[in-house]
Amino acid sequence: QVQLVESGGGLVQDGGSLRPSCAVSGSTFSIGGIGWYRQAPGKQRALAAAINSGGSRNYADSVKGRFTISRDNAKNTVYLQMNSLTPEDTAVYYCAARPSWKNDYVYWGQGTQVTVSS
Repeated sequence: QVQLVESGGGLVQDGGSLRPSCAVSGSTFSIGGIGWYRQAPGKQRALAAAINSGGSRNYADSVKGRFTISRDNAKNTVYLQMNSLTPEDTAVYYCAARPSWKNDYVYWGQGTQVTVSS
């Protein structure tokens, strides 16, 4: 069992920055990666950024160069630094955990709302 709790969303102006956090607990030894998904109004949930147990990172093209995913292993926390935000980034952002033996993200947090005003 893995538990994920997101925090740090909110309202930000066009061009601003935000850094949501994902606190991870439970059977953390079994986690192969942590991803940040987002779901904009009327759209499917999509992976924005991910970091695996070895520290490698990948990003969706839409956020590459603006978002940085990082982790603090001592705090069991993953962060998503979001810079140069635009209204197209408005979405509910979800933290998700991938078991080390699977390609799918199985465990999900409750989500945190990010709204970028124009």
